[in-house]
Amino acid sequence: MPYENAAGYAGDLPATEAFQLLVSDGASVLIDVRTRAEWAFVGTPDLNAIGKSVLFLEWQTFPSMQAVPDFAARLAAELAAAGVQPGAPLLFLCRSGARSRSAAIAMTRAGWAPCLNVSDGFEGPLDSRGRRNLVGGWRAGDLPWAQT
Repeated sequence: MPYENAAGYAGDLPATEAFQLLVSDGASVLIDVRTRAEWAFVGTPDLNAIGKSVLFLEWQTFPSMQAVPDFAARLAAELAAAGVQPGAPLLFLCRSGARSRSAAIAMTRAGWAPCLNVSDGFEGPLDSRGRRNLVGGWRAGDLPWAQT
């Protein structure tokens, strides 16, 4: 897979394929860029069973939803502290794949690659009744997650 496509990052993976990459590639890292409120009230991916931890860093802060101006620098510092080497696949996750795509682009521009977007996010797209968690996404894919 090329490290950058025309959109400015390595590409998109549905949650189920992203999880398989996390299982099969020991260097791969999942980064949840949702807000603290989402982590607390909606739940978070749980990678303990595969011997990994999720990195958590907001792309936007709640409740203002202002972008974190030093996101790339902060995440680069967290990756270095966690011993993540350049070239390790970075998988970005948000609610539905929009913020995570922006984060993947930002980190690709910052020199980290390959950066991949979990395209259907943690909660997936809206279904025909306007509800999430039923069609696509980490939770609907029956992938491991926890709620506090």
